[in-house]
Amino acid sequence: MGIELDKLEIKHNEAARRFEADLQGSLAVLEYMLVPGRMLIQHTEVPQELEGRGIAAKMTRVALEYARSQKLEVVPACSYTASFMAKHPEYNDLLPPPR
Repeated sequence: MGIELDKLEIKHNEAARRFEADLQGSLAVLEYMLVPGRMLIQHTEVPQELEGRGIAAKMTRVALEYARSQKLEVVPACSYTASFMAKHPEYNDLLPPPR
C-alpha cells in the first residue's frame, strides 16, 4: 500500500476526541482527553502493516500543534507520544512543569 506522507491528510475528529488518517480503508488514530488546560494523549495506533512509515509521527505533530494553538499543556500518557516528545525537544514547552 503506497502511502505518500506529504499528501496524507490528518483530520481532527473533535466529537470522537481523536486525530485520524484514512489509509485507503484502514484508519490510524491518536486519541486524547481534554481536562482544563491540558490534553492527555492516551493512545496512538497505526495498522500493523503500515507501521514504520512516519504516520504516527505526522499525527503526533498535528496533535501537538493543535495543543499549542489552543494553549494546552500536553500529558503524553501514550508511550509512543512520550517517546516522540523525548526525541523532539521543540515540543518541550508543551509539557507541564515538574512538580
